[in-house]
Amino acid sequence: MNLINIPFILLCISTLATIVFIVYITRQKPLNELKKAMFYVFSCLLIMSAGVLLQNICYSVWGIDPIYFENIIYIGTCFLPVTFFFTSLIFDNSKINFKRKYIIICIIPIISILMVWTNNIHHLFYKEYSLNLNQMVFGSYFYIYSAYTYGLLLVDIILLIRSAIRTSGFFSKQTILIIVGTAIPIIINLLGYLNIVEMTVYATPISFAIGILFYSFAIFKFNFLTITPIALQRIVDRISDSYIVLNENNIITDFNETFLTTFKVKANDVRNIDIISLIQKFNEHNINTDSLLITLNKVKDSNDTFHYEKHFESVNKHFNIEINDIKSNGKYVGTLILLKDITQHIRDMETIKQNQDMLVEKERLASLGQLVGGIAHNLKTPIMSIAGATEGLTDLVKEYDSSIGDPEVNDQDHHEIAHDMSEWIEKIKTHTSYMSDIITAVKGQAVTLNENEEDSFTINELVKRVNILMRHELKNALIDMNINMNVDDTLSLSGNVNSLVQVINNIISNAIQAYNGETNKIIDLSFNKNGNNIIISIEDYGCGMTNEVKDKLFKEMITTKGKNGTGLGMFMSYSTIRGHFSGDITFDSVVRKRY
Repeated sequence: MNLINIPFILLCISTLATIVFIVYITRQKPLNELKKAMFYVFSCLLIMSAGVLLQNICYSVWGIDPIYFENIIYIGTCFLPVTFFFTSLIFDNSKINFKRKYIIICIIPIISILMVWTNNIHHLFYKEYSLNLNQMVFGSYFYIYSAYTYGLLLVDIILLIRSAIRTSGFFSKQTILIIVGTAIPIIINLLGYLNIVEMTVYATPISFAIGILFYSFAIFKFNFLTITPIALQRIVDRISDSYIVLNENNIITDFNETFLTTFKVKANDVRNIDIISLIQKFNEHNINTDSLLITLNKVKDSNDTFHYEKHFESVNKHFNIEINDIKSNGKYVGTLILLKDITQHIRDMETIKQNQDMLVEKERLASLGQLVGGIAHNLKTPIMSIAGATEGLTDLVKEYDSSIGDPEVNDQDHHEIAHDMSEWIEKIKTHTSYMSDIITAVKGQAVTLNENEEDSFTINELVKRVNILMRHELKNALIDMNINMNVDDTLSLSGNVNSLVQVINNIISNAIQAYNGETNKIIDLSFNKNGNNIIISIEDYGCGMTNEVKDKLFKEMITTKGKNGTGLGMFMSYSTIRGHFSGDITFDSVVRKRY
């Protein structure tokens, strides 16, 4: 028999490759269960390859009967399916706890080894042994051993394929490598043992060498031993966000359970379907497929993340969609589409907006109520004065009427009556002018809730409106307001005067409430100039604000009035000054004790 031939060379390569993989695995830290299982698989392969190699050398050089080496070779051959079973089991579950029932799996391999070792007594394993598989005559037990071995290997393959599909999809490169690498040794051995193809005993280790080649790609290219496949799949299935993975042709290759649940579809209805076809299947006509295709093409040449927000009518949900590229060693291999369900967030925002609208309306009505109170008080005095003036004019009219034809009434008397009438008329004019000012101010404050017209106004006009609208509230609280005018009151400002009046009035109201009902107090309203800026200061000497209120004053709606306040006053005042006047509001407060 010629020693150096192609099968021998392949056998040497198989043995060396197995040794390389054993060394590689043992140097991986930490050595998890999957790596340990693979170590035992390659150890069995090494026993097989090295045994057949020694068998060939010893038979060719020294003529030693090759059947003696079968006693060693079959230690690896019988336990290879067992170690491969545990590898598949760990691959499918990430981690296993060894159970006593697993010992049953080892019974047939142990009996098989004993049958090989004692074959010369009973010949139940081999009746006639030969290096050529076609010339072998097998005993009855060999078929029991073969059925068990190939049955267990079939289970191993099913476990591996199922786990790989769950992790990467049926058509993933890793799954294909696992399937091919596992199937080749089984197919080659079946062809040899069934005498379909003429083979020698080299076939088994060489076929596993080919399998090792495929495993090497899975290990080094796709990090086969560094992942926990089913655990990873369980993690992504528990993620609340849906995702799908597309290949370079925009075909869906992977997804998680959340995606299937959210869109109420089955895996078979989604996998290997073009993304555009899937959208059309959902009847999502509000998605611009042309725009989506453009984005998918951009992703392939970009590291950027593309964001979209879409409402899917088919499931009545809102999604924030992120589209990213997937690269391996800088090379594009696919596209990840992540769909973040923001339906609840959208609904919460709508609820918040509705609540805010209700609070704004409440604040608006409260402001209108304050205006109505001011109107009632401010108009009461001039109306009564006008009523008194009309009574005076009525008396003068009667007096003048009765004087007609009276010889004792001279021209001087007529002039005096006319003079008195003129005085009453002037008083009426004054009161009507005052009432007109009140109506203008009140109308402006009411309109400002709906309009934002900008105009020019003077500081004097501003103060006049504040005085008119706050007079009633200040008088009711028995609080005086001092106005310190440190600027020219004819200075013109630009903006909506009514908005600014509302802000100042709101702060003055807060200042009044800071006294908590105490009377005979003062509030200082000051106007100062700093460069081109006008500084309006409102100062009270009340209880002050706590640190908690200070921290939240302009950042959120906060109130110290309990159910009597909305917290909108200062919040809206701050927004008005920043948005309409390009200004700012600051404050300083000291908590004061009350005696």
